[in-house]
Amino acid sequence: MTSFVCNFPFMTILMSLFSGAVSSVLPSKWARRWNKILLVLIAIMSFATMGYCWRLGTYYTYSMGHFPAPWGNEIRVGVLETFMAMFFSLLMLLCMLGGEVERELEIEQSKQSLYYVLANLLIASLLALIYTNDIFTAYVFVETNTLAACGLIMIRQYGRTMEAATRYLIMNLLGSGLFLLGVTFLYDLTGHLLMGNMKIAVAEIVEEGVYTVPLIISIAFMVVGVAIKTALYPFHAWVPDAYGYSTLSSSALLSALVSKGYIFLLIKIFMRVIGFDIVSKTSVADVLFVYGLIGMMMGSLNAIRQKDIRRMLAYSSVAQMGYIYMGLDLGTEFGIVAAIFHIISHMATKAMLFVAAGGLAAASGDHKEFSHLKGAAYRNRMAGLAFLAGALSMIGLPLFSGFISKLLFAQASMEQGYKMFFALAAIAISTILNTIYFMKAVIIIYTPVYSGEGNRIGGRIISVKDQALKVAVFAAFIAIDMILGLFSDPIVRLLTIGIQMFS
Repeated sequence: MTSFVCNFPFMTILMSLFSGAVSSVLPSKWARRWNKILLVLIAIMSFATMGYCWRLGTYYTYSMGHFPAPWGNEIRVGVLETFMAMFFSLLMLLCMLGGEVERELEIEQSKQSLYYVLANLLIASLLALIYTNDIFTAYVFVETNTLAACGLIMIRQYGRTMEAATRYLIMNLLGSGLFLLGVTFLYDLTGHLLMGNMKIAVAEIVEEGVYTVPLIISIAFMVVGVAIKTALYPFHAWVPDAYGYSTLSSSALLSALVSKGYIFLLIKIFMRVIGFDIVSKTSVADVLFVYGLIGMMMGSLNAIRQKDIRRMLAYSSVAQMGYIYMGLDLGTEFGIVAAIFHIISHMATKAMLFVAAGGLAAASGDHKEFSHLKGAAYRNRMAGLAFLAGALSMIGLPLFSGFISKLLFAQASMEQGYKMFFALAAIAISTILNTIYFMKAVIIIYTPVYSGEGNRIGGRIISVKDQALKVAVFAAFIAIDMILGLFSDPIVRLLTIGIQMFS
């Protein structure tokens, strides 16, 4: 039984890939049902594997076909990887359920099945990025992720979505190209593709003091490539249109999941390929720390200027990326734990905010501009409550996950001398800016105003069944956010143990 559980991570990747092919020939109704079943199965299998790794007390590797390096390929499985796989699948399920009604109205019937093909490929690529122990395999699934995400944007076939998809593709292919150059240079230096073997070779290169410049260049290329793909300021130009004009579920998936898969890969590169101590010696961490602080400020300032609720949330995501990079580049284990906690917090909160924003817009004649959203929280009470909960979490109010994130970042910065002042100042200023634009949105949606609009999407009254589904999704989002906020100690402990196994 134990050996069978060890197969689960590889099985989830294969299941997702095959589901993409199968969904292409299924009727849209059955493709939708199979996507839900797939995500539930992935969550259950990931939870079972996490329990196995917890009892084992260490990670294990799974070789494809049992061939050793350099011919074979392998995945590495531990508590952190399985927890992230479970969380990704659950959040994707909620995003898909939350945007189900809008998808059926905004996407042509003939392309409904294609949407689930892309969604299944997206979860396959995210799982592969989480588990792979081979850096070139990681690049392959980075490209798979990019193409699937681009398809999820442009499938709506609306003028602005085509423009957004084109901009997204150009910027992300630039990021992929730089990442591939970095991988190529590093392979040339080390002669390995497996991450563990690369780390040993890099340590020898640094100890001997040779090839220093090529090593720095390869690290820089990979880091800049991932920074572009995660929309770290100033590489964020593609974000507002991609998040603002795609379908509701696509916006939630892009903001909550896609960028986090790339961030998780960057953590792997820092910890398993290069080593954090070596990254710090090259000053790459210091540069990213500065850009993270700038991103926290500029993302929030841009969000304040927005008149469209989804574009405001898009710029908010740019600011939150700054938090994650700041935490990572503190260069301590606790900083990494804080960054990963913020990743899961932001996944849950931002997905909830996008789905809630969609519900508020639907109750306001499908308008996303704040001028049309007055009183929207009274027309769709559950969406209003979910948006309020998400806003309070992003601001950092106690009881919500965002408060724990900021507390962890503040604690992690205490270990870092001169960085402490800049980190604490940035957290304080960013919190004030977050309060300005989120409270502005909350005040607008809770401003009483008469409107004849009700529970409608695209002019169609939402059925009782669809309303019940929306309520269940919002309730699940709020529960997850509050669980992260109220029961953070065991989660932080799990992440700490996972990081120790991870490295």
